[in-house]
Amino acid sequence: MKNTKQAIALASAAALSVGMLAGCGGAASSAATASSESNSTATAEASTTAASDGTLVLAETGFESKFSPFFAASAADQDVIDLTQIALLGADRKGEMVLNGIEGETREYNGTDYTYHGPADCVVTENADGTVTYDIKLREDLKFSDGEPVTIDDVIFSMYVFLDPTYDGSVTMYSTPIVGLDEYRSSMTTLSKLIAEAGEDNTDNTKFTAEQQKAFWDAVNDGGVKFAQEIIDKCVESGAAADANDAAGAAAAWNLGELPAGATAKDMFELIGANYDWNFSAMEAETAGTALSDLIPEDVYAYSTTGVNVGDAVASVAGIVKTGDYSMTLTTTELSTTMIYQLQMPIAPLHYYGDESLYDYDNNSFGFAKGDLSSVRAKTSAPMGAGMFTFSKYSDGVVYLDANPSYYDGAPKVAHVNMKETQEADKITGVQAGTIDISDPSYSLEVADQIADINGVEGEDGPVITTRLKDYRGYGYIALSAKNVNVGGDPSSQASKDLRKAIMTVIAAYRDEGIDSYYGDTATVINYPISNTSWAAPSVTDDGYQIAYSTDVDGNEIYTSDMKSEDKYAAALQAALGYFEAAGYTVANGQVTAAPAGAKMEYQIN
Repeated sequence: MKNTKQAIALASAAALSVGMLAGCGGAASSAATASSESNSTATAEASTTAASDGTLVLAETGFESKFSPFFAASAADQDVIDLTQIALLGADRKGEMVLNGIEGETREYNGTDYTYHGPADCVVTENADGTVTYDIKLREDLKFSDGEPVTIDDVIFSMYVFLDPTYDGSVTMYSTPIVGLDEYRSSMTTLSKLIAEAGEDNTDNTKFTAEQQKAFWDAVNDGGVKFAQEIIDKCVESGAAADANDAAGAAAAWNLGELPAGATAKDMFELIGANYDWNFSAMEAETAGTALSDLIPEDVYAYSTTGVNVGDAVASVAGIVKTGDYSMTLTTTELSTTMIYQLQMPIAPLHYYGDESLYDYDNNSFGFAKGDLSSVRAKTSAPMGAGMFTFSKYSDGVVYLDANPSYYDGAPKVAHVNMKETQEADKITGVQAGTIDISDPSYSLEVADQIADINGVEGEDGPVITTRLKDYRGYGYIALSAKNVNVGGDPSSQASKDLRKAIMTVIAAYRDEGIDSYYGDTATVINYPISNTSWAAPSVTDDGYQIAYSTDVDGNEIYTSDMKSEDKYAAALQAALGYFEAAGYTVANGQVTAAPAGAKMEYQIN
């Protein structure tokens, strides 16, 4: 596993903050050299800054045109949302929440004090009965970019969108323990799930019509089967499935789950559907060729976002209570470590994304009919919010943004931002040519050499490009499928675990060499599945901290501090032999000579 750092030519486009943009000057661009210092982030120096018309050009990898605070999925689309919306609560440089945003909080970071402001205050109270109350108070001077005031109704509307039973965006607020949320969501299901679980031979059309049932299964038998067959064919190409009829082998290789011998492509599609609660949008994650949306009729595709009441309807979430025009409380059944972070949610305008005629808090109506987010989904191409910038247009691969003069923290000093779709190969040369001001190329030693060649000097600062390395909140990893790598068909047996430990012990030993040869000192090996940029990441000084796969089958440490690389590799191989033997393999003279029943001597890495 690795914790990479990305090269940011001038600054990080993917993590631009209010202060970063607000601190950029409006000097002439191209060959002129200028620098600016952000007033709320680390220093960002630039060889080229905003052009004479106040335009800053950012490189983006590619847009999906889902410019919605509710449904943006790709990093590029989310960047647009980050610049056009405000979040209910914010965080400081350590990732800790700012709970006194109205008056502001001053906190120290790396020896410097920074003051943080935000749209709201939040008081968290642990109650005697074990529940937790979040008392939220909005600033009363907030405005959306069209001049309309931001009120608590906009917050409540946004929450109900995220919590709707048919919501299928990336925000996971629905997984939090808000009082009454389970009852609210479980009282409704989606049409696609209802029909699928009823079965193709269903004769009870109480909850859906016979026509809807036929249309659904016609779509499954046609487009659904094609979708699954493309996965099977892909597995055949890679050698992971025997032939075009090997749905069972493909399902295992694709990590979908188990299918019996003789299963069909339709069986595989139904398995995918079950895995994703018959949410067609989520099922796109398994696409091996053609998008599911191109294989299933549009009206049937919409079944997975069409709500159907089951049992007694529940009209509201009991834990969400409006207490004033600019205040509310949110109550959870227990203390949740993730709830406060969910309150970084965007505040979307009810009057734009919802239907004001359908908002009546006292009568449990929240801007749309429960189970029908069609009005919200219709506004995905042009976002509106209260953020630093306003959306102008998206044309020819460029998103055009303008400074929002009514932004609560002051209008940005950059008048215009153009977010330009840029191929990876052009992210450095674009800065060199002056057509891009800020870029975020994927970093490697080769990229560092390229920048040094352009500048004519080594180091971060040059006459053409200035580079700043920022910690990238992510990591890479190697995964073994327990369903494919096991002994005797039992992934959870100790023998199966020992087999996987044997393989991973050897792979883990070579992580340092692999990372160093590609990233140099710009990445580090991590031993737990969490980025070092997170406040929750384990530290080497923590009690119990261990290097991954560094003990043998008897629990003894494999490595010593004075070992050279060659000694580490030899020690890892010796420890691996112990795990192989414990897994039931035959080991003789330092070699594995035979596999136990239900295991292999060779495994394929994709």
